[in-house]
Amino acid sequence: MRTIKRLFNLALLLAVTLIGVLVYISFTPNPLPRTPIEFSLKPGTSLKGAASQMKQAGVLENDFAFVLLGRVLNKATQIKYGNYQLERSVSNFELLDIISSGRTEQSQLTIVEGLTFKELRTLLNAHAGLRHDSTAMSEAEIMQSIGASETFAEGLFFPDTYNFSSGSSDLLVLRRAYQTMQKHLLSNWEKRDADLPLETPYQALILASIVEKETGQAMDRPMIASVFTNRLRIRMRLQTDPTVIYGMGERFDGNLRRRDLTTDTPYNTYTRNGLTPTPIALPGLASIQAALHPAQSNALYFVAKGDGSSHFSSSLSEHNNAVNRYQK
Repeated sequence: MRTIKRLFNLALLLAVTLIGVLVYISFTPNPLPRTPIEFSLKPGTSLKGAASQMKQAGVLENDFAFVLLGRVLNKATQIKYGNYQLERSVSNFELLDIISSGRTEQSQLTIVEGLTFKELRTLLNAHAGLRHDSTAMSEAEIMQSIGASETFAEGLFFPDTYNFSSGSSDLLVLRRAYQTMQKHLLSNWEKRDADLPLETPYQALILASIVEKETGQAMDRPMIASVFTNRLRIRMRLQTDPTVIYGMGERFDGNLRRRDLTTDTPYNTYTRNGLTPTPIALPGLASIQAALHPAQSNALYFVAKGDGSSHFSSSLSEHNNAVNRYQK
């Protein structure tokens, strides 16, 4: 009987000792080789795999104790992948909380108004904080991957600053930008002016992209939208240079010539009536609102004044005089 009691006491002592050691290790900061220090956890990483990766990165000393702690606290299935950064030494308990709550290193990407989809892809590919899953994809494959109903991507991503965990997929950013554009476009479409010569939200997006590329000063957007809206109403060609340039693609060398205006493409609004087949760039919210709420005017023409603003005219003779005044 005494032997059993001694064994029980010994086992109890060992258990208390092990618990004490685990508690000590769990709440003692791990020494770091440097600060700040970064480490990454790959998608699908298990608790044991995370411990191994962190030990290899130098942020964890005892991977066995870490795994044991994770299982005791029922965190084994809550590991979040991504890039992490530590500014100071942390304990196993803190480290487990960080990777189970997904407090990853944050990155951001700013998409500016007026970019083409090609330029947006270049921006994404150059971002070091993103995983470049879309690089080998076609435009149609990208649109399918982000759940878009459209095949052509041009103009469908909202210009804004997007925050994300470092190591996130570029498709995640594209999906968020697409969904944000849909939200703004549909919301503003519901509040549009009456009797616009636009039949769908997509047509509004096309017009907004043209307004975006033609605007030198923000205050001119409603008037520029008015010019194009007035032309659409009377079936007058839009005759806007940015659409011609877009249709030329890589053939455009920075100098738009007279022959380019007469060379037909699907985007040449000097040779074709109506709107272009797709947007020609990413319009911002202000351009979308201008397209759906254009200024009330009779203007059919505008010419750049040289200071970023434009002069608007309702007749060809007035427009020619303005051209002579500001450009010749």
